[in-house]
Amino acid sequence: MAIKTANNQSMTAITSLPSGVSAQSMILLATETASSSATLDFTSDIDSTYKEYIFTFNDMHPATDAVEFEFQADTGTNTSYNQTITSTTFSAYHTEADDSAALSYAGGRDIAQGTTFQTLTHGLDNDNDSCCAGTLHIFNPSSTTFIKHFFSDVNVYNADGSQRCLHAGYFNTTTAITRFRFKMNSGNVDAGTIKMYGVV
Repeated sequence: MAIKTANNQSMTAITSLPSGVSAQSMILLATETASSSATLDFTSDIDSTYKEYIFTFNDMHPATDAVEFEFQADTGTNTSYNQTITSTTFSAYHTEADDSAALSYAGGRDIAQGTTFQTLTHGLDNDNDSCCAGTLHIFNPSSTTFIKHFFSDVNVYNADGSQRCLHAGYFNTTTAITRFRFKMNSGNVDAGTIKMYGVV
């Protein structure tokens, strides 16, 4: 395998990429900002233009205490948001008091060929300074041949400390997915911003 070097051999003044190397870019497609919102929906710009979509979550704050941030998808112009999911999840946490920490499989939040919403967090408080932030990656949602993989990495701040929640799975459909919905499992999304990017 050949090592690629900058055309002008300088790492401090690169003016062009080496032959055979392409730049990967994230193209901002949509932004949804919560304000006591029941749901945050993305219903356009999800097509075969991009093979990967990334959603970023910034300071998602619930109106209700002890809830979970979650998502689902749908096809065409459908609005049931009940696609079949199989997933797995684990988390790591560390309390503010430094009296407890663990890394564990969280089987209770797995889905096995179910149509419920997939959780992205494992408990989110509504204290004024509590929120979650992270990312969700969806791969080739427009495929009409393969199932659709996803994974997420979200950190939660709550009264107990920091918890990193990781989920991965797939939508078991070969129909193109065209829309995504985000919400809390109880109550509204009080505040926060979700951005959707297409990856070139």
